[in-house]
Amino acid sequence: MKAEHEREQLINAINVLLHQAYDSTLEEIYALLKKIEDEEDEKDLRAYHAAKSDVENNTLIAWEDIKKEIANERKKDVA
Repeated sequence: MKAEHEREQLINAINVLLHQAYDSTLEEIYALLKKIEDEEDEKDLRAYHAAKSDVENNTLIAWEDIKKEIANERKKDVA
């Protein structure tokens, strides 16, 4: 994970390039980012199902709680 200053510099550099990009390129970038996010969600779900199937962790957990936990973990990874 990058330091906050490095992260801000990277985001600024990306924004400069995004503002210069053609519309078709922006659509491709959006599709790629969405695909990455979907793959991460799928990976999180696989990990959740693996843990759920473990006898020691076989308790009922509300889906809303799981989604909140995944979102919180993602925020930690981004920050």
